[in-house]
Amino acid sequence: MGEQQSQLPGDVRPKTKLTKFREFQRIYLQIARRNWPALVALAALSLFAGFETARLETAYAKQQNPQSSAGAFFAASPAHLSGRSSDRGRGAEVDELSLLTPQLQAERLLERAIDRSESSLEQIHQRLDGWRGHFQETDRLFDLVAEAMNSKDLRVRDAAVEIDLAANNLNKTPQSIMQLMKVVHTDSVSRSLALWRLGALGSRGVQPETIFATLLRYAHHRNEDTRYWAVEGLAMLATDATIDSLLNILRSDPSPRIRQRAACSLAESGLLTQEQRFAAVPDLLNLLDDDALDSATRGWVYGALRGITGEPLGNDASGWREWWAERDRHPKKSYATADLLHA
Repeated sequence: MGEQQSQLPGDVRPKTKLTKFREFQRIYLQIARRNWPALVALAALSLFAGFETARLETAYAKQQNPQSSAGAFFAASPAHLSGRSSDRGRGAEVDELSLLTPQLQAERLLERAIDRSESSLEQIHQRLDGWRGHFQETDRLFDLVAEAMNSKDLRVRDAAVEIDLAANNLNKTPQSIMQLMKVVHTDSVSRSLALWRLGALGSRGVQPETIFATLLRYAHHRNEDTRYWAVEGLAMLATDATIDSLLNILRSDPSPRIRQRAACSLAESGLLTQEQRFAAVPDLLNLLDDDALDSATRGWVYGALRGITGEPLGNDASGWREWWAERDRHPKKSYATADLLHA
């Protein structure tokens, strides 16, 4: 994308918008420190800001490269799709989609899936292989993926992951893992989203142990932004082993921003199932016994407990332990809620 094409939608240059989001993150962290109970509600905002910053850093670094076509492709596409719509007749929907390019099909269907369209989820999986090689990541698609990753429905998150991987030509193969590993190890600018996509590929069953080891290594990197995205990658990988790692990060990372993100990952973000999140509750309760835990982290632990359980209990450790003991005496048949079921 040449200099004359370096603008994003709204005529905001990447450098200007990047500065805006860095300022946004600084203000956000100050607000979060004063409002521990709002942890889970603010998690979506934090993730979106992180996504935008990572994307804009990559865009800014590549703006002199005429082969970088995301901005140009977006400019050649309609700036806005038609308004959000609920499910209509399946035949009419399929007919309408057949008139669109693969790019617009992916964007339209993901938009509808976010609005809880069951048929759109089906259509995404049916059409995904046919889209490969015929669509790519645009600003519009990137923002939709970020929005979908905040859905309460894990099927929508899964669909967003599939679309993101396909749009970035990442097949579920060891070769794709090697490609991302090279970026992680050698390209500090593009490392952020590469860590996230490593976790996404691992969640599809591609070398999850290798990916876990890599993400854990970068979760202890000296650079805070790198650790942030390693935490995001662990949340995306969503194996049982990642839970202990996220708990350790919540307990001991030197950055409040990273500890907060680990709490959000345990409570809400990523691809952990509700059952996996509930498995972290005893360890979260044990963290409250740690006298070395600062007040900020303690507040995030309470926020994570509320986010996982849905219980409106306050910041009272004994109250939470009594609730958990009572729950153990009368266990429920399933941890999963209607909104957080895998397909």
